Amino acid sequence: MSRVTGIGGIFIKAKNPEKLQQWYKEHLGIDVQAWGGTSFRWVDSSGNPTAGTTAWMIGDGGNFAPSEASFMVNYRVSDLFALLETLRAEQCQVLEKTEESEYGKFAWVMDPEGNKIELWEPPTTE
Repeated sequence: MSRVTGIGGIFIKAKNPEKLQQWYKEHLGIDVQAWGGTSFRWVDSSGNPTAGTTAWMIGDGGNFAPSEASFMVNYRVSDLFALLETLRAEQCQVLEKTEESEYGKFAWVMDPEGNKIELWEPPTTE
């Protein structure tokens, strides 16, 4: 069974999300959208588009709980429910909540340092 296949997104907690979004837009040229982030499209080593995106977002971090970290990483996985079963068997702290939507399947696990990690199985169309 494969585990993590890539990074699906990086989420940053900010005291003033709008101000930090503007800083990244102005100084790093990130095309921050109204929802607070952007989707970086993947390219191959020649610069040609390939399937997949990585989300990047700044927000208030309300969805990071119970973590107190200032970030959360979203990792792509190929079989979310099989991985959750394996992680539970390995005594990892898997949070009970899961979500399924048109964006795929989501679940969360806490690492030993108390960081919340989002696991994401993209929809089969991506």
